[in-house]
Amino acid sequence: MNSMDDQKKITPNPKALFPIGLFLILYLGNGIFFEYIKPADGQMGFYVVSVVLAFSIALIAAFLQNKKLSFDEKIHICAKGIGDDNIVIMLFIFLMAGAFSGIASEAGGASSTANMLLSIIPGRFVVPGLFLIACLISMAMGTSVGTISVITPIACAVADSGKLSLPLCVGVVVGGAMFGDNLSFISDTTIAATKTQGVEMKDKFRTNIRIALPSAVITLIILIVYACISNGAEVGEFEYSLLQALPYFIVLFLSIIGINVFIVLLIGIVLFVGAGIVTGSLAYSTSLASMGSGMSGMFETMIVTILVASIASLMKENGGFEAILSLIRKKAGNKKGGMFGIAFLTAFMDIATANNTVAIVIAAPIAKDISEEYDVEPRKVASLLDTCSCIAQGIIPYGAQLLVAANIAKITSFSLIPFLIYPFILLVFVIASIAGEKSGKVQENVN
Repeated sequence: MNSMDDQKKITPNPKALFPIGLFLILYLGNGIFFEYIKPADGQMGFYVVSVVLAFSIALIAAFLQNKKLSFDEKIHICAKGIGDDNIVIMLFIFLMAGAFSGIASEAGGASSTANMLLSIIPGRFVVPGLFLIACLISMAMGTSVGTISVITPIACAVADSGKLSLPLCVGVVVGGAMFGDNLSFISDTTIAATKTQGVEMKDKFRTNIRIALPSAVITLIILIVYACISNGAEVGEFEYSLLQALPYFIVLFLSIIGINVFIVLLIGIVLFVGAGIVTGSLAYSTSLASMGSGMSGMFETMIVTILVASIASLMKENGGFEAILSLIRKKAGNKKGGMFGIAFLTAFMDIATANNTVAIVIAAPIAKDISEEYDVEPRKVASLLDTCSCIAQGIIPYGAQLLVAANIAKITSFSLIPFLIYPFILLVFVIASIAGEKSGKVQENVN
């Protein structure tokens, strides 16, 4: 185990964590300032300062540290981090997922699927129906923000026509979107969590489903009880095309049975192109343009992944990771403590960055070291990374999910928090699942 041998030679150095601290100051500090102190007209405060810019400055800071290493040696360290097999695979999947998302949206697949499901749900159960629809659409699309953008206008229309609570209807959509984002095989969070830990997506899915599904079922029961004691809603008529919706269900089925993600995405792209052309929602030119725009939409995530891989490599070389591990060793003491450490670290990074994928990419290499030290199975680490980042992202009022939903519904993001039933229930299940783990023995450190 070369990585463990290298780790033993590195001296803990808290100063090596300065780049990530600088990033938090730049990104979180400016975000709070422009969101709540001096709001920018027509712009979400946490998106005034580009996450790419903040990480670029943090990378410069990382290069300025450790004068014992030459500039060329630091470049080599970054290159090794970027060139990791899992990072390269992750970048390729991001491109494919972007093309899929672009063509699916342009073909009308998401709206048709949502409208089809909504048309068969009785009016009395429209609120639990919105949650269920958001779960399915997000699993198929692989994006919570995309799901929220598609379903929230429908939720607003339903709330208005049925005289229902608007924050409730929108809140259940956000919860369902986070459920699907957490479990989808083509979600960037799933890709990041599995590839950084070197595990198969199906193994992470099986681990995740044990806590996510019970949480979703309890949420659904709560919403059904609410529906039974409240008045029904007239949801109206919604147009849909079965042919446009069908590719999503095929992609969902292929993902669940464990087909390679590249094959699943390629099949999905082909099916949506065919469905779009047959139904007239797509032409050859618009197909190409939508796939291109979808891939372009992934560029920022890919650049952030490259920057974070570089920063993480330098911080690890300079003793930053070892400093975090030393702190966790003092507090954890066993496997259960190590898992709580991974969960807290991931949630904290998401609260700080307001981006669940970025949080995973930052926390992943440290989590991998923790897993080796405390003998935590990689599939459980991947599950914790994805689940804890999605919980935090689904609750923070300045995250893209709540901001987009609130903007569409013309309400405040804070008004949604009491109705985010699923993320809070999932949090309880995560804590319970870790608490129920058997405390394994810590691996001995041998000098």
